[in-house]
Amino acid sequence: MCFSLRCVSPMHLAEEIIRRACTKFYYITLLRDPVSRYLSEWRHVQRGATWKTSLHMCDGRTPTPEELPPCYEGSDWSGCTLEQFMDCPYNLANNRQVRMLADLSLVGCYNLSTVPEKRRSQLLLESAKKNLRDMAFYGLTEFQRKTQYLFERTFHLKFIRPFLQYNSTRAAGVDLENDTIQRIEELNDLDMKLYDYAKDLFQQRYQYKHMLDRREQRLLRGQASFHSPFREEGGEGTARLPTEDYMNHIVNVW
Repeated sequence: MCFSLRCVSPMHLAEEIIRRACTKFYYITLLRDPVSRYLSEWRHVQRGATWKTSLHMCDGRTPTPEELPPCYEGSDWSGCTLEQFMDCPYNLANNRQVRMLADLSLVGCYNLSTVPEKRRSQLLLESAKKNLRDMAFYGLTEFQRKTQYLFERTFHLKFIRPFLQYNSTRAAGVDLENDTIQRIEELNDLDMKLYDYAKDLFQQRYQYKHMLDRREQRLLRGQASFHSPFREEGGEGTARLPTEDYMNHIVNVW
């Protein structure tokens, strides 16, 4: 993305300043285990949180009340039980990660009558996967250290402190029966599939960056050895290479 040159007068700015005004923006995101994320949102809503100010704009308009009915009456849904939270068929917590990553215009936005349900789910999932692939970076909440490593290697910066892995969350403190967990997984079936895909792609990106680091370290050691009066011969092990699709993606995007 670039600032419009119509907003900048060449008479007052040098060509170099105009060039620097053109900035490329990157989309990044963090994904979370769908069950934990769902429980966390339920706890958040239970404490009185709402998304009343969210317009849910899609194709230039907001959804009608018929397309997106509310799950509760009154000012908020505070105090709702998990059962009530799961029972609302219009709850946007269901498959939220896919919905927020996908291009909703492909399925008629929030109008569920535009595309058959099975086809709609397929289009949304594939769109979310594509947009995830096209992101310069994304992380996983359950892998904080690897997320930090990838962020630092992708954008060539270094955080002052290491990321901490907090597993003691409000969601983790909820005791659930297996049947309840299974129902949450079913309600978030698309998110479950997206998260499995995201973990695999995340691991490929992590391994690829590690491979580059090892290659750079070998080059540095080789240069040091070349200039050393005590040169030694030795071999290096081979690293697992990333898939061809991901290599092509790296070339095209980065």
